[in-house]
Amino acid sequence: MALPQSPASNYPGGFNNVTIRGVPITQSHPGQVYWVSNATPTLPGQVGGSDGNPGTFNAPFGTLEYAISSCTANRGDIIFIKPGHAETISSATALAFDVAGVAIVGLGVGTKRPTFTLGTAATTTIAVSADNISILNCRFIGNFLSITAAFTVAAAAYFTIDNCSFTDTSAILGFLSAVKTTVSTNSDFLQVSNCFIKSDATTKSVAPIVVLNTMTGLTLADNVVVQTVAQNNVSQFLSHAALVMTAALITGNKIYSVNTDSATGAFLVTTSATTGSGIIQNNVVRGLDVAGALMITAAAVQYGLFNNLYIGDVGFSGFVLPAIGTD
Repeated sequence: MALPQSPASNYPGGFNNVTIRGVPITQSHPGQVYWVSNATPTLPGQVGGSDGNPGTFNAPFGTLEYAISSCTANRGDIIFIKPGHAETISSATALAFDVAGVAIVGLGVGTKRPTFTLGTAATTTIAVSADNISILNCRFIGNFLSITAAFTVAAAAYFTIDNCSFTDTSAILGFLSAVKTTVSTNSDFLQVSNCFIKSDATTKSVAPIVVLNTMTGLTLADNVVVQTVAQNNVSQFLSHAALVMTAALITGNKIYSVNTDSATGAFLVTTSATTGSGIIQNNVVRGLDVAGALMITAAAVQYGLFNNLYIGDVGFSGFVLPAIGTD
């Protein structure tokens, strides 16, 4: 007796539950699958991206904003962005992450990854206002003087940025921060991981990641941060002022800085909070402060610190900083 066959695909809604001889060849998604691309079609039967299309593989949407607006909250929808897609974002409302539970996945490598260039005004940003959104494998380029932040996170818990890059156009056109939260909102469990953040801005005066609210579960893991212009006494990674962090995890990050003074702006974390909890471990920093380098500001006694390495002098390997304790 022949066994019942499962459907091969839900195409043209998207490639979901594709099987060959009963073996799945792609992850199954509980919600709708949408495609976005404004790159030149490469296969017969494909049409150029347009928000008038159905958002399928062969007839993708033209913008990420339209794809997000087509999703249903918390259904498990996923948006795939094809290699070569590029958009220019020109305001604080042009692209909004405002539908909960959506996963956004960029395809391609290097400069073929989906690219979003932010310009026109310093207030241009991607606003995040819904829970459980993630974005993976995309490029973000700052192309205006002192753009406040690529992402501005409001009341949006569990926002994840993974394997993305943030770069400036020039020494005067770029981001002040890659990610910034707003005051008195729930953005718990923010995660930034495996990202590349490079700042060339001469006008930069804030950290790449700025938290302006109390937060539980912040995770900053395995990021690479390169600051090519000295910004003495400015945190080179995270700033959270006097606000309390609970259960933070800051691990595996690599920071390259040319700062020569960290007395009031530590290389890793700048804060005046003295309560909270978290672990800061296995981070490495190359700076130029050879006098009294600080990895975290002196008041930050709430964190557990393990195996963080710093070097200021050239030609030497890093040493544990702060120094290993004895109690």
